[in-house]
Amino acid sequence: MSGDVVEDEGVLLARLRGGDEASFAKVVAAWSPAMLRLAQRFVGTREQAEDTVQSTWLAVVQGLDRFAGQSSLRTWVMSILIHQAQHTHRRERRSVPFCAAWQEERGASVDPRRFRADNAAEYPGGWASPLPRWDRLPENHVLAAELWDTLDRAISGLPRRQQQVVTARDVWGCNAKEVCAMLHVSANYQRVLLHRARSQLRLALESYLQAEPE
Repeated sequence: MSGDVVEDEGVLLARLRGGDEASFAKVVAAWSPAMLRLAQRFVGTREQAEDTVQSTWLAVVQGLDRFAGQSSLRTWVMSILIHQAQHTHRRERRSVPFCAAWQEERGASVDPRRFRADNAAEYPGGWASPLPRWDRLPENHVLAAELWDTLDRAISGLPRRQQQVVTARDVWGCNAKEVCAMLHVSANYQRVLLHRARSQLRLALESYLQAEPE
């Protein structure tokens, strides 16, 4: 899901710095869809997200010679995207209501009974019941585009910070350390946000997969 470009990063970077238009087009095509999804987790409209992605690629072109390689190229591009998106978000929304901040911290909760005990012999702390097995469901039910629409709607319904973390982790495939650095959050807070987000997405998947296909 992360849209990786399968190529040695050193070779790719040399080509991009050398003005190889084909390589740049390949990277833009591979990464832009996921970048657009992440940008939408920061800004208010799709148009703003599209503008954010465009400004990110412009900044990438202008900054390639200054890229020091202290992180992966993808993480560097992601960091620029987040910076651009945060700038747009601050410009468009000058203040955040207290109630929104409270919701951001708490998020939606999941009944603790849905999880195994911490001292359980198998999968301690994990979900008490597994999702229905996909290989036992009708193929058209599993592969339908509506499954991905369900997930996207579920992500959009999360508090904004949870949207950002789960999109970076599970759409872009960034690791925890990268996400903490990009979003300027502690490792523990990142872990809490990711757990809450994934819990809600699992409930959405449960509801979808357990529904009888029409």
